[in-house]
Amino acid sequence: MPVEVVIDYKPRDPFLALHNRKTRFLACVAHRRAGKTVACVHELNKQAMTSTGARYAYIAPHYVQAKDVAWDYLKQAAAPIPGVQFNESELKVTYPTGSTVRLYGADNYDRLRGLALWGVVLDEYGDMDPRAWSEVIRPALADHAGWAIFIGTPKGDNHFREICDRAQHSDDWAFLKLKASETGLLNQDELNAARLDMTEEQYAQEFECDFSVGVPGAYYAKLIQDAEDEGRIGNVPHDPSLPVYTAWDLGIGDSTAIWFAQVAGREIRLIDFYEASGVGLDHYVHKLTEGKRQAYKYAKHWLPHDVQAKELGTGRSREEVLRQLGLKIEVVPQLSVDDGITASRMILPRCFINRPLCEHGLKALKNYRAEWDEKRRS
Repeated sequence: MPVEVVIDYKPRDPFLALHNRKTRFLACVAHRRAGKTVACVHELNKQAMTSTGARYAYIAPHYVQAKDVAWDYLKQAAAPIPGVQFNESELKVTYPTGSTVRLYGADNYDRLRGLALWGVVLDEYGDMDPRAWSEVIRPALADHAGWAIFIGTPKGDNHFREICDRAQHSDDWAFLKLKASETGLLNQDELNAARLDMTEEQYAQEFECDFSVGVPGAYYAKLIQDAEDEGRIGNVPHDPSLPVYTAWDLGIGDSTAIWFAQVAGREIRLIDFYEASGVGLDHYVHKLTEGKRQAYKYAKHWLPHDVQAKELGTGRSREEVLRQLGLKIEVVPQLSVDDGITASRMILPRCFINRPLCEHGLKALKNYRAEWDEKRRS
């Protein structure tokens, strides 16, 4: 005999669109203290109550966050259901229907590999490794055409913004943007007080859902925004009459990036960008003359000083390898990180950037930042 269960939850008006969505995927960017985690936990609870033998997941950037932020909310939501079982060690709720909701951390997303999921919430997706979604979570939804909700607050121009942009232009997605100035969820006196304690940029990011604000500590975000405002980022095509210079950032075990530039008077035109990882130097040399780059007339290739270091396995330096591959190399003098940042800050105001081919590089510049030093408190 069916049992009526009353859950003590009344959705806030801005989140009705989340609960009533008709699409498979939803991206929700919301201001701080809007209640997005509570809304998503109750959505998971509703889905598990009304399905049989289904598996749902809530994922935070870190497992400890999942426990601290969502576990109590989930237990409170599920507690009125007769026969529900809580597993504290696994952060899992098992429902009388046989369905489960379990909490995970994206810091160990491989733990989800091989699972089948009927639905998932990714909380503060911008703080996660994007490979968690593309390599593990998205495939886990395939068997049962599972749904996904991405929620968070902006942290610069990153993969969460990409998801939000996609949600606004795809039929299978819904998009929800909740700004504090529009939701009415926070008292205006509290918002006014917050403005006094925050910079204009911080307030715009945390309460007005502004993705254009650089992440805290970002060195170049303001300079990139200046370039946007001054119209220096857009269509900056290759000029066949000018030579092309490349500047390399060689990675070991991470990505290697190449900027392609032309100089016209005081203007530095960044016309192209390429980045890859896990490939040999011959790959990058091949990319220099692939496709439209066949028309580039190279003058010089600037590489960092560590290109001269000899590798233990071969006894050869990467400089030697690149020269043998036919590149005309100029090794840049060694600079401290601070001096390199200062030099870049002096150059960027002279740069015109070709957005169509440099979009990925622009995002990298916007998000290049200092790590917080707990001892120095800076």
